[in-house]
Amino acid sequence: MARKKRDAEGPKGEWIVTYSDMVTLLLCFFVALFDTTEADPAQMAAMISALNNIGMGASTGGNTLSTGKSADLGNTIMSLPSDVQGRSLGTALKKAMSIFNPEVKSNKVRITHDERGLVISLASDVFFAPASARINMEQSRDILKRLAALLSSDEEVRNRKFRIEGHTDDVDIDPEGPWESNWELSTTRAIAVLHSLSDLGVDERRFQVAGFADTMPLASNDTPEGRQYNRRVDVIILDSGHL
Repeated sequence: MARKKRDAEGPKGEWIVTYSDMVTLLLCFFVALFDTTEADPAQMAAMISALNNIGMGASTGGNTLSTGKSADLGNTIMSLPSDVQGRSLGTALKKAMSIFNPEVKSNKVRITHDERGLVISLASDVFFAPASARINMEQSRDILKRLAALLSSDEEVRNRKFRIEGHTDDVDIDPEGPWESNWELSTTRAIAVLHSLSDLGVDERRFQVAGFADTMPLASNDTPEGRQYNRRVDVIILDSGHL
């Protein structure tokens, strides 16, 4: 009789281990198939948010991808003010990756997305001669035309503001040259890009301009490659929280 009672109780839950392994393997499989270069940043962030609670407890699980109470309280990823604006910036990212694809491959342009917004980095060595703030139009005219078209697009960047940031490496300025320091050089280069985009039809009233000298490096200045990476002008399509 005792043996029949144990059989009636059924399994004790060992199956959940095998089931969890299977779900984990399926998740890894679909992550491997996912192409992040074509992802909408807003959707990507929502997916990450939905997985935040996995592993916190057996009864917790993930969050839903649909709008709920958290969204009503303003608890949205990247502080996006609305789904519409999030999709708009995601569309701008996809378009920028498409129109600058040759330059991205040749390291003339770098496209990223951070807390400021969509960042289009122009390699200073392509656009400017050393210690110069005069744009080399022969090499950069076509890139600037495509950038101006993107910034003038109503569909992708309607009602958004832009910021142009100049950056240098940490090499001291030639005291016999025209610049007192890298601050003047970085700022003047940013202004030069502003004037070029304005001449190509972008409303200059939508811009902010800043020069950061060598204070915001992306790589170590200890190597020539790192210094080349740090010499850049960032054109940023701003998120609403960074106006």
